[in-house]
Amino acid sequence: MSSLSGKRLVIFGCGYVGSALARAALAAGAQVEGLTRNPKKAAALRTAGLAKVVVADLSTVDWHGQIAGGADFVVNCVSSGGPDTYRQSYVGGMQSVLAWAAQGPAPVSTLVYTSSTAVYAQGEGAVVDESAPADGATPNGAIIRESEILLQQASVAAVRRHFILRLAGIYGPDRHHLLDQLRAGLPVLGGSGSHRLNLAHRDDIVAAILACLTAPAAIGSGIFNVADSAPASRAEVVGWLAQRLGRPAPGFDGSTTARRGGAPMPDRIISNARIQRVLGWQPQYPDYRAGFESILGTS
Repeated sequence: MSSLSGKRLVIFGCGYVGSALARAALAAGAQVEGLTRNPKKAAALRTAGLAKVVVADLSTVDWHGQIAGGADFVVNCVSSGGPDTYRQSYVGGMQSVLAWAAQGPAPVSTLVYTSSTAVYAQGEGAVVDESAPADGATPNGAIIRESEILLQQASVAAVRRHFILRLAGIYGPDRHHLLDQLRAGLPVLGGSGSHRLNLAHRDDIVAAILACLTAPAAIGSGIFNVADSAPASRAEVVGWLAQRLGRPAPGFDGSTTARRGGAPMPDRIISNARIQRVLGWQPQYPDYRAGFESILGTS
């Protein structure tokens, strides 16, 4: 396994995951640069010690002259700015990153892209691994898949090796929608409690990205699911959280619970077996109990 110490890492999209990655990479001795749309986040990143922080829209070329090419490592973990900016953020953003990389003095050694399990359409209890069809169950999922394909087809002048991480539902410190709903005392939650929630704690996502960046050269480009090891039904998670909070468990109104893009929430199991086998990644929070206990202990 290689080291991050002394290496140059550029993070595009220093939001919830990207900012946590920046802090972890700095602690590992990397020289970190970042791009964000948010001036407040930019100020916090500069305070944290990033060598350079640029405020810009990733999909433009305005930032190309502000961040030098030839980085050892690049992570594209941009998120959409809203429902109307999916294509701009994901496809436009990836196009801009690859154009910038191709113009550099040398190809990016390793580029990691945080994608989403929204590219999968499977449900009905299916176990979904990286070999499953990934055409997107929603228009937004199809857009994310389109951005993956752009990276897979990138020229060798831009990127030597790439990893696509398909993230399950992200949660962690300051990001816990179900917990917030229960604390608000809602007696009934929208949707159904029957489908399984596939979750990924922020810190486990950061660890997965670092595992990609430091993977031995013998490991080539690939796609990996990032999720915990024990998906549970929404009703089970809500019931456990309610018990931990000492409150009655709310009911569900039975309405269709839709993902972004309008498709019903699928009941499935996202398999993390491949990333464990190939990269040696192990989730620190292997199930929702471990993850939420860490949140409850600090909030």
